[in-house]
Amino acid sequence: MTPQDAWPSHGGQGAALLERFGLPATQPLLDFSTNLNPLGPPGWLGDAIAGAMAGLSRYPDPDYRAAREAIARHDGVAPEQVLLTNGGAEAIFLAAGLHARGRAVIVEPTFSEYARACAAHGLAVTSLRLTPPAFDLDPARLDSPLHRADILFLCRPNNPTGTLLPWPAMESLLDAAQRQGVTVVVDEAFIDFVDDPGAALTSLLPRFDNLILLRSLTKLYTLPGLRLGYLVADAQTVRRLQAGQPPWSVNHLSAALVAPLLADGDFLDRTHAWLRGERPRLQASLLALGLEVVPSRVNFFLVRQGSGPSAGDALLGRLLQAGILARHTHNFPGLDGSWIRLALREPADNDRLLLALAAREES
Repeated sequence: MTPQDAWPSHGGQGAALLERFGLPATQPLLDFSTNLNPLGPPGWLGDAIAGAMAGLSRYPDPDYRAAREAIARHDGVAPEQVLLTNGGAEAIFLAAGLHARGRAVIVEPTFSEYARACAAHGLAVTSLRLTPPAFDLDPARLDSPLHRADILFLCRPNNPTGTLLPWPAMESLLDAAQRQGVTVVVDEAFIDFVDDPGAALTSLLPRFDNLILLRSLTKLYTLPGLRLGYLVADAQTVRRLQAGQPPWSVNHLSAALVAPLLADGDFLDRTHAWLRGERPRLQASLLALGLEVVPSRVNFFLVRQGSGPSAGDALLGRLLQAGILARHTHNFPGLDGSWIRLALREPADNDRLLLALAAREES
């Protein structure tokens, strides 16, 4: 096998995994490796893009006023607290840049871009590892790391575990961080998949000027190629973040879609209805097949069939042979390949996944 850093760094990279496992490049694959909404993009999107095409002959509004006002109305904040970004990745890098050459804590296992952004800005990183199978976080464990930190990165709901740190724990964490003068960056890229209107931390912003919330409009609406995200924070913090952002980093088409996307409440309702049906069904079926499953609040599951990287690789390879692309975990610190991540898809696709997993039991 090739070194760990040769594993694909993100989901959706089926060709690299087929080559790694010695399978034909022509093998058709059903993609369970990317955490995108199978119901999207919304049906009206094509017409909306066509209607916005005339604006391509002009530079975008450098302040993205209309998009920021739409987000502010949706999230219940002031427009001055909103910064539109080129996907969630730009928001992560901007946040890391606030404390360039400082000290960061990253709660792991989690999305690899936090570490990458810290490395790009010369931050020394301390990793706080969550332990399976619950992947809970005791805020008391943060006391010592926070004494030596300028910024903390936390994903909530967490990718790849699908777990959601409860409100009391978040308040304790934010209180401790505020006392220490530590900026807390909470990535809420998957918060729209949580069927609870009070799950987001937006209402804590007035109490905690050290809190930065990152949001994505690509996961829910299945628009990863559009690169559209935003962050919300204290207005002064937003001004500091904006100072590090290149001009016009978000294109006109992306900015023009913000308001209609956020206004489509029916799409969000249909998404939650799908999740209420498929998430418990798939979790119960995975458990019945003898897999260890981390209870998820979102649109993906972290699972394993035994301990150690060889067990994870064996399951990954068998699924590939069956035409199923799962997400490996070799580049999630603390998981090291023993788990795999499976996205939720529509019922027929999920049934195909379950058949492939059942066949592995019979082989």
